[in-house]
Amino acid sequence: MIAWASDLVVSAGLIGVFLLMVAENLFPPIPSEVIMPLAGFAAARGQLSIEGVIAAGIAGSLAGNAFWYEAARAFGTARIRRLTDRFGRYVGLTPQTLDRAEAALRRNGAAAVCLARMMPGLRTGISVPAGLVALPRPVFYGFSALGTSIWTGGLATAGYLLEDQFHLIEDWAGTAGLSLTALILLIVGLRIRRARRAG
Repeated sequence: MIAWASDLVVSAGLIGVFLLMVAENLFPPIPSEVIMPLAGFAAARGQLSIEGVIAAGIAGSLAGNAFWYEAARAFGTARIRRLTDRFGRYVGLTPQTLDRAEAALRRNGAAAVCLARMMPGLRTGISVPAGLVALPRPVFYGFSALGTSIWTGGLATAGYLLEDQFHLIEDWAGTAGLSLTALILLIVGLRIRRARRAG
């Protein structure tokens, strides 16, 4: 799979980088931890421009994010509420839980969207609840762009600087991203526990 991605990056150039990043955010076949360092490596060898690689990576990621956000927004909170009222008890989801989740995302939406762009498994996932609560588009796209720029730009630059040692970036980025995810889940878990004790 990595060899295929490398071939696509070199043969399709910046369009290939864009399409791979769109795909990563639609149905993740290859993580950005592989795509962007490979593209940075190709730039280091003079096959692409590093500025173009970063721009294509950001654009592709935002296009994939936009699909899920707009789809969830079109589906709407009202439909989700009807499903929750009817089937939520079977999965432990109540209308009150949905209210709290919406309130939390509305309070911390910008930070949540920005940080999620740098975490495995959440890069795409955050787009759905953001759409369901109709997080304002300027907030969603602005902070998605910020988080995506930091993540994809950092990976591409690291691939550019380390050249054929890009596999080290994949290992580091995966570990760092999972550690950040675990930390945030721990904080959320502690807050939920505290709220239950207070209630």
